[in-house]
Amino acid sequence: MRYLTKTTAAENIATQCLILGVFDGKHPGASISGLPATPRKPIQAALKKGDLGEKSAPTLMLYAVPGFKAERVLLLSLGERKSFDARKLASAMGTAIALLNKNATRDCALLMPEELRENNELYSATRDLVIAGEEQLYCFDQCKSKKNRPKKPLGKLTLVTADRKQAGILKKALKHGSAIAGGMTLAKNLANLPGNICTPGYLADTARKLGRKSTKLKATALTEKQMQRLGMGALLSVSRGSREPAKLIILEYRGAKETSRPVVLVGKGLTFDAGGISIKPSANMDEMKYDMCGGASVLGTLQACVELELPINVVGIVPSSENLPDGDANKPGDIVTSMAGLTIEILNTDAEGRLILCDALTYAERFKPAAVIDIATLTGACVVALGHHTTGLLGNDDKLAEELLQAGECINDPAWRLPMNDDYARQLDSNFADMANIGGKGAGTITAACFLSRFTEKYKWAHLDIAGTAWKSGKDKGATGRPVPLLMQMLLKRSKQVE
Repeated sequence: MRYLTKTTAAENIATQCLILGVFDGKHPGASISGLPATPRKPIQAALKKGDLGEKSAPTLMLYAVPGFKAERVLLLSLGERKSFDARKLASAMGTAIALLNKNATRDCALLMPEELRENNELYSATRDLVIAGEEQLYCFDQCKSKKNRPKKPLGKLTLVTADRKQAGILKKALKHGSAIAGGMTLAKNLANLPGNICTPGYLADTARKLGRKSTKLKATALTEKQMQRLGMGALLSVSRGSREPAKLIILEYRGAKETSRPVVLVGKGLTFDAGGISIKPSANMDEMKYDMCGGASVLGTLQACVELELPINVVGIVPSSENLPDGDANKPGDIVTSMAGLTIEILNTDAEGRLILCDALTYAERFKPAAVIDIATLTGACVVALGHHTTGLLGNDDKLAEELLQAGECINDPAWRLPMNDDYARQLDSNFADMANIGGKGAGTITAACFLSRFTEKYKWAHLDIAGTAWKSGKDKGATGRPVPLLMQMLLKRSKQVE
């Protein structure tokens, strides 16, 4: 959808639908009280009937309101004034956009609530309503023979303000929000594709297509022979059970000086995970196509960096493979040697994500990173601990961890830090190798991070476990695009594009 800004009065906007925010109670807010008497009086009369609000309905459509050029007026409930914030507006606008998209409305306009007085709050509300709107408009039908989309979809939203000083803030927020939403859409599209289409090779081809869009982005994909020469025995051991060759995808975005150390994002790219010899239960195994959501989020984040031309260096690394049972697949008890030279006893072949990540984390050293963040659907234990709302966060640097926590809080993509110390690391002790790939039943998310930490001692590192937040199950099954917002907020802050 296209997003525009306009500085004028609400009554002057010619649109198919003008959206006005309304608060519960006797004082509906400046969007209503600030209108001329001609349109204000019939709107106030409609509100008195009590058909709009948190206890009744989220929207109320009015037609042919006198004094307006708009064909229709959609009154949008914003709840109580005392609890109103940027997130409330974004959530309400998501509802409005979904409704208008189904009602053959091709363009609409929102009168920005004057109650958003602070610049940061106005920016956040605008950015977040774009993300919420695109979430409502998202539809994955690439694999359907018949597309069931609206014949006249919503294609334009204009944000209206009477304050010229706010126009610049709105435009900046729209630009950022559109880029973040676009990155989320790419991540969701890749994740929602089935494993027989979205293979490691498909991910590599997608990365190359991204690389051709900008001279600032270089995309390469290492073959298994190249990885073998580098000594990536852990990563390659996972792909042995698959007919699809593994890929190590590298995206290098250069938006700053060559001497500026990059932020490196490492995304787990298991395009299908059956568990290997330690095979998973058949129920819901189709959802294991989502085991590459970490890699998808890296590609989505790099796309957003290119679109915004961020003045920062970012490297994306996506180790990609399948994990399937086969005569040549890893067996419980096998010992492999990682690129770092550390040996690993594979006690469970379904703990394969850490095997492909550890070699990618070692490979990240060559970029002399300012920080490394890995993103992975790594452990079911994280879902047990944090559910489907919050991403698990662990790491070896307090400042980096706090930076990510704040970024998630700012953009409604929350994370929660879990402890990590030697007591947990000892659960990985092995009688036969330098370490085991699992640490027993307790603290599975933490011991997985402890495993990865042994390959990150040369730089600042954080680990995001998105097993509970990367996709939804049930009737709303589908990828979420998280944590693209969190990562982009961090990169925007680091490159001084936001306060």
